[in-house]
Amino acid sequence: MNALATGAADAINIRSLVKRFGAFTAVKDVNLSVPAGSFLVLVGPSGCGKSTLLRMLAGLEGPSEGEIAFVGQTVSSGAGGVIADAGRRNAGLVFQSYALWPHMTVAGNIAWPLKVAKWPREKREKRVREVLSLLGIDALAERYPAEISGGQQQRVAIARTIAPEPSILLFDEPLSNLDAKLRIEMRSELMRIHRATGATSVYVTHDQVEAMTMATHVAVLNNGRVEQFGKPIDLLRNPQTTFVATFLGTPPANLIGVRRLGDGLVFGETTLAPAALAAGHDAVQLLYRAEDVCVGSVAGAPSLVARFAEAAPIAGRTMVTAMIGELRVTAMADGYFTATPGEPIPLSFIRTPDAVFAATGERIHQ
Repeated sequence: MNALATGAADAINIRSLVKRFGAFTAVKDVNLSVPAGSFLVLVGPSGCGKSTLLRMLAGLEGPSEGEIAFVGQTVSSGAGGVIADAGRRNAGLVFQSYALWPHMTVAGNIAWPLKVAKWPREKREKRVREVLSLLGIDALAERYPAEISGGQQQRVAIARTIAPEPSILLFDEPLSNLDAKLRIEMRSELMRIHRATGATSVYVTHDQVEAMTMATHVAVLNNGRVEQFGKPIDLLRNPQTTFVATFLGTPPANLIGVRRLGDGLVFGETTLAPAALAAGHDAVQLLYRAEDVCVGSVAGAPSLVARFAEAAPIAGRTMVTAMIGELRVTAMADGYFTATPGEPIPLSFIRTPDAVFAATGERIHQ
């Protein structure tokens, strides 16, 4: 493999990566440097290119342009294709489907990649016992996949992947087939396994809750491009595009399109913020978190009349969703709040906008 200059602390380095399928470009000029030992989550809507990117990391697809390096060594190149195949990357891949061998026991499934790698029998058996214990599935060793639950099968699939001690772990939506309660439990398990193995992990999901709870770093993908990359809290606090601002966070943030009128930024006939925030733009989008908007009239705060849509109790308060024409707005109310769908309710904007974006979606920095 050819050396690629990269930072010593980078486990994965992606440069100018492009993937085309005929006339369709699935991945567009992606550049990422992933620190060793980190847990990177690739998150975005269906069709954004995250699984294609993961398949290129795994060696299952070659890039059309650009390069991928693992620990300073080029493993894929748009010029040279797949330089190191999947078996030579010291990386393990956990699929969305568990892909267990039905005719092998749990222990046999875990031992198989070690046998293929020609591990000595004694060392192989010791390692199988270690990962069975790590995943808490010692009692399942002699069972067959058809005899265990979906959650247990997922644990076996993970155990089989980490058994060869790969330095990089790749996960392609591994929890999507599990029920809600089990998904939460397995998130904690995966984080524990990540810490225990010390491997650099790359995890694909469309679920932003998974992304924000598991990741040390997040790459938000949209239409084949990385909209923003960084630590979860940084992306939440400082989204650089309207897509990131509304895709991440629970509940999602509100974007209010306004126009400059005199010294103010107005929605309809209501002035929401001073025009100075628009930095010379005539039309901008104001970002308000749900906690920045309250149900009811507040003295001195601008308010708009909306029509009640739904309410969800959360930790002693109520998250209220209402419509202003076609605009969906999320606000918070103290205690338990309910109203008749379609009933008019006032929404007060009790804080200044959390961020301001141009009409084209880029953040305006004052």
